[in-house]
Amino acid sequence: MPETITINGKRIDRGEKVLTKLVISKLPSGTVIEIPVYVFRSVHDGPVVLLMAGMHGDEVNGTEIIRRMLCKKMLYPLRGTIIAVPILNIYGFLNFSREVPDGKDVNRSFPGNRDGSLASRVAHRFMKEVMPYVDYGLDFHTGGSSRANYPQIRCVLDDLQNHDLANAFAPPFILNAPYRQGSLRKEAAKLGKSILVYETGESLRFDEHGIEAGIAGTNRFLQHLQMVSSAPPPTSETIVCAKDTWIRAKNAGLWRCFVTTGSYVKKNQYIGSITDPYGEMEVRINATAAGYIIGLNNMPVVNQGDALLHLAF
Repeated sequence: MPETITINGKRIDRGEKVLTKLVISKLPSGTVIEIPVYVFRSVHDGPVVLLMAGMHGDEVNGTEIIRRMLCKKMLYPLRGTIIAVPILNIYGFLNFSREVPDGKDVNRSFPGNRDGSLASRVAHRFMKEVMPYVDYGLDFHTGGSSRANYPQIRCVLDDLQNHDLANAFAPPFILNAPYRQGSLRKEAAKLGKSILVYETGESLRFDEHGIEAGIAGTNRFLQHLQMVSSAPPPTSETIVCAKDTWIRAKNAGLWRCFVTTGSYVKKNQYIGSITDPYGEMEVRINATAAGYIIGLNNMPVVNQGDALLHLAF
């Protein structure tokens, strides 16, 4: 752990607790857009852990996880440093949007470019100012619009460090997830840093079960790194899934689901139906594989090819 961390031109020494704000740009109105960054440093040597949410501005569950931990003073480490970023994509947060105003996804724009698109500039500033100090991290996400994810950690399980950290978090599910081009997780891995993705709920909607599971898991993650003294035990056994698949709509119509997230289904099990709005057509939807439902489309009106259920096994 470095003696001094410098973020946004501000020196932060051991034992200090600081809020600094990264100035990213301005809105067309002239309003300055700043990203709040909380830094909590112990006087004792230890790892630097990143807790980040709001990469996609409409994904509020992670923001609420960090907010509650800040309010409850749960981020004061016994050793090392915790860097907490409740909202990275301020633009999306203000506009109830996944993207920044140029329509690009920040989590497909890493490592970024100082002279690139707005999303690329946000990614570049973050990589320059914060990531050089980080050893481990949790990146909080949710499902998309009307798509709910059951609480889960996503990581590359072939990496033993990822595997150990994911098990320490002890979520209901751990999903083996390859790196995606332009993601923070992939760029961090290139630098030898482990970033795990925690997914729960859907965009623009609080998922209380997932929020509580996220807080408890984060606490266990920090305890594993000896940064906090205690953490709640897991309430259920973690299920590790090496593979996953989506069941998609073969017809457009009204989607009715007869199963719930977190449940196990057998291959060919009747899990839902798609009907037309007039009562003239009904198509049964059967599970294409045996597995656990870790994601579910709650939108009743679907088009052909839309993702209905996310199965992991």
